[in-house]
Amino acid sequence: MGFSLMPKGKDFFKLFDKQASLAVEAARFFIELCQSGKFDDANIQKMRDIEHEGDIFTHEIIDTLNRTFITPFDREDIHALTSELDDVVDLIHSITTRMRLYRLTAPDPHLMQFADIIEQSARALAKAINGLKEIDRPRPILDYCIEINRLENVGDQIRENAIGNLFENSTDPVSIIKWKEIYEVAEVVLDKCEDVANIVESIIVKQG
Repeated sequence: MGFSLMPKGKDFFKLFDKQASLAVEAARFFIELCQSGKFDDANIQKMRDIEHEGDIFTHEIIDTLNRTFITPFDREDIHALTSELDDVVDLIHSITTRMRLYRLTAPDPHLMQFADIIEQSARALAKAINGLKEIDRPRPILDYCIEINRLENVGDQIRENAIGNLFENSTDPVSIIKWKEIYEVAEVVLDKCEDVANIVESIIVKQG
């Protein structure tokens, strides 16, 4: 394929929407796994498939970026947005594989709280990214970004409560190490969602 001088805004927005929808899919599936405790090979593979599909769209966006001269917004923002969004799915996949590796199958109320907040954040993220198609109407986009920031703060509190409860009630040091890591990675997912929201806000400011 040749180098294009024409804007590919529709291509970028379509790809971003698909990438964001995969983050929602991964988050929704993660809730199912937390509820069932079935972090088995089949479900790990299903989550891996979602993560792999996300990688494909990330590479496609970067390839489109490299072949397009005129872009809908700054090139560095496009690259940052797709990379950070890919990290959201990667981290959800990482929690899933660690649950399998550590043989943690019993339903955990704190992880369920994390899963619910992650899913809410992924949905808000998808709506914010979809809103970039109408960047001249920034208020709804910014409202979704504010919601993502709020959910990240909720995640901080869940992590503190979860780890505090862990040290107070668990007597198995190995179990403490395992669950502490799981909680911390879950909170990083929310941090990453906030990073994406910050990029979206930056794009709006530059385009304003």
